[in-house]
Amino acid sequence: MAEEAKKSGKGKRESNKAQKKEEPKAEVLENKTLESTEEAVIVPIEEESTEVKSGFYKEAWNPKTTLGKRVKSGEITDIDYILDNGMKILEPEIVDALLPNMESELLMIGQAKGKFGGGQRRVFKQTQKKTPEGNKPHFATFAVIGNGDGYVGVGYGKAKETVPAREKALRNAKLAIIKIRRGCGSWECGCGGHHSIPFAVEGRCGSVRIKLIPAPKGKGLCIQGECQKILKLAGINDIWSKSLGQTRSTINLVKALMAALQKMNDMKTAGSSSKAGFIEGKAKAAPNDAPLEK
Repeated sequence: MAEEAKKSGKGKRESNKAQKKEEPKAEVLENKTLESTEEAVIVPIEEESTEVKSGFYKEAWNPKTTLGKRVKSGEITDIDYILDNGMKILEPEIVDALLPNMESELLMIGQAKGKFGGGQRRVFKQTQKKTPEGNKPHFATFAVIGNGDGYVGVGYGKAKETVPAREKALRNAKLAIIKIRRGCGSWECGCGGHHSIPFAVEGRCGSVRIKLIPAPKGKGLCIQGECQKILKLAGINDIWSKSLGQTRSTINLVKALMAALQKMNDMKTAGSSSKAGFIEGKAKAAPNDAPLEK
């Protein structure tokens, strides 16, 4: 009897061990099925995350100004309507919605600490304030945005850290976007394209004066390096320049360049309505004035 009990006990133990060995296999199979289902669910989620990071979603934007509401509703679909009528842009999302292909770049306005002032150029300009608690650093930067087709904006941002300063500069650049008048004003070219500017113009800021002169096609941007970035994003490929004053001050040089580009929009040419009317009136009055010249 004892031997039979021992055999029955061994049989029960063996059956329990077999069940325990089989259970992990089932768990492994369940995990595999779960992993396969998770993989099937994860694939579309990753695609959605890349789309969110890639661009600006107009549906998620909640405008606060009247102009922003008109842009989101579709009443205004062209940024030229805003710039030509002198409307003030107070939301950077307006530029993101109307000009989705904008590119941005930071200008080299700072300098790293180097021996005898020979530090490497940087995009952030660092300043410090002496206080009883210690030095409080601040960082400033210049950002430029443009689409390479006649629209450009420059913004200045300053904060206690580099990332907020950069974001503030990009936001101010979008709020200060302008339309650039392009053409071919060089007597050496005369192709009638939009690779340069239509006429010479001059801008000033502080002691810095910069003069922009039309150049023939293929000449390139003969101007300071940081100004080249602005003109390239504005869609200007050929230009001559002449600068006077303390041009090592990059901030004043950039401001003088933007003042020159803005002045081109203020000047009236033969293509404008008022100038064209003046020329037509002078042409009509010429026959009556002819006897007086004799």
